[in-house]
Amino acid sequence: MFDRISIIGDGAMGTVMAMLLCEKSEHVAMWGHDREQLAQIKKAGENFKFLPGYKLPEGLKFEPDENCIFEGCNLVVSAVPCQFMRSTWKRLKHYFDASVPIVSVTKGVENGTLLRPDEILHDVLGKVRCAALSGPTIADELARKLPATACAACEDGELARQVQEIFSTDWFRVYTNTDVIGVELAGAMKNVIAIAAGIIDGTKAGDNAKAALLSRGLAEITRLGIAMGARPETFAGLTGLGDLVTTCISPKGRNRSFGERIGRGMTTEQGLGATQSVVEGAATCKSVVELAKKYDVEMPITEAVYQVLFENKNVKDAIHDLMTRKLKSERCL
Repeated sequence: MFDRISIIGDGAMGTVMAMLLCEKSEHVAMWGHDREQLAQIKKAGENFKFLPGYKLPEGLKFEPDENCIFEGCNLVVSAVPCQFMRSTWKRLKHYFDASVPIVSVTKGVENGTLLRPDEILHDVLGKVRCAALSGPTIADELARKLPATACAACEDGELARQVQEIFSTDWFRVYTNTDVIGVELAGAMKNVIAIAAGIIDGTKAGDNAKAALLSRGLAEITRLGIAMGARPETFAGLTGLGDLVTTCISPKGRNRSFGERIGRGMTTEQGLGATQSVVEGAATCKSVVELAKKYDVEMPITEAVYQVLFENKNVKDAIHDLMTRKLKSERCL
């Protein structure tokens, strides 16, 4: 089936996908936008910057040249942060064979265009076959081969099953799903709620507050998803509730960790500067606020996160305003 696989992106998720796929295929090659950084990763035998402490498979190949990375490949994994997808794929499109399917592991919504990863790929590359692989997948735990699950989402059921087959191992179980809109929106929006969860941790607001945040945050995510054409049940599954819980509780989650720094008093710039990783939820928050306005969906938690991050609203004031909103009956949709 897929025996020559190219990984685009040398971050934590691209690296751990390469590690997994080296168990299933004899030819896995990784490309990164920074030739020097890729060479350093190769020399070190580990991704010291984004996934330190884990030895890379000896069979993993490193290809710095964009004109060579796609040679002979029959599957591509796109592991580029959402806000950099467009520029990266514009750079690569002239070397890419559009008949080769792409599996995107990116989570986010592009600023300005408000496009999901699947839509960005189609916008840049034209008619291509894409699947989204998403779920509660903290890279550090995948690198340790701890039990994990995900969904391969594609409107083409056969491609979804093929992706399911190549990525499944005895420690990584992949399900199929045809709701690409729901899967990608859930994966993007949960990062915003995870920032709020981190803020709660940073302010020591307590477990009751965090449980309320997850419940009401999921309601917000679901409301917008349905308004945009997603299926409600997707948000109760692995890529919705499952990914939300993992991201909001894991000490390894970069969005939650960023939020915790904000809750402890850092500015947005300081919080972002404290990590080498891309905090997808910060940029995605801007896009989700715009989507909420476009589809006339009420998202008070997301709006509060936006105000704290980009309008200098005091965290305590934001929490107070959420808690003193007009009383109403509970609605989950």
